[in-house]
Amino acid sequence: MQSYTIGQAARLLGVSPDTARRWADAGRVATHRDDTGRRLIDGRDLAAFSVAVGQGAHAEDEEPYTSARNAFPGIVTAVKPGDVAAQVEIQAGPHRLVSLLTREAVEELGLEVGMQATARVKSTSVHIDRT
Repeated sequence: MQSYTIGQAARLLGVSPDTARRWADAGRVATHRDDTGRRLIDGRDLAAFSVAVGQGAHAEDEEPYTSARNAFPGIVTAVKPGDVAAQVEIQAGPHRLVSLLTREAVEELGLEVGMQATARVKSTSVHIDRT
């Protein structure tokens, strides 16, 4: 399972590294240390936490998440494969994006809960890039 540094988690959550660090210090999201002493967050834990943040479980004085050029970097929070199509959910800061794509595309990208991905929105379509 992929783990994320505090800085990476902050970017995915749409907050400053200081805010992510304060959340970790307060025990709002679990961390562990790697061999070099860096604090890391398990991808599944970050995915669950990002959903909570997206549903408004964060402080009111924090800056809102903004996107540039219709790209929403985030974390995969759900993958629901069907026989032909699959539904992928990404939490990008406070934004929850859902995309329907082929099951084959999901398998080729290797998308799974907890991994980093970027949703790109153009008109009425949402495209997923693995990052």
